[in-house]
Amino acid sequence: MYAVISTGGKQYKLAQGDVCRIEKLDAEEGSTVEIDKVLMIADGDNINIGTPFVDGGKVTATVKSHGRAKKVEIMKFRRRKHDQKRTGHRQYYTEIEVTGISA
Repeated sequence: MYAVISTGGKQYKLAQGDVCRIEKLDAEEGSTVEIDKVLMIADGDNINIGTPFVDGGKVTATVKSHGRAKKVEIMKFRRRKHDQKRTGHRQYYTEIEVTGISA
């Protein structure tokens, strides 16, 4: 059984027991989070697709940790102008472990 959820402007395919890094959530470490923006739930041959969300669909997960991803370096360069600019960005994330999927 797996579900496709939407959070932080991205979509994730999750099954029970999966550990996933999603965009930062305002939740304490060790707490339980319920995600109700479920786009699809599949259980074998039984597939339930929402319009846009599945009615009564819910994914429960526990927050394992918060952190920051690896640095993405941005380099802007203009040839023959003696002009370059280098900067970086580290995105915040929340690591969750899926504990249950319900339709």
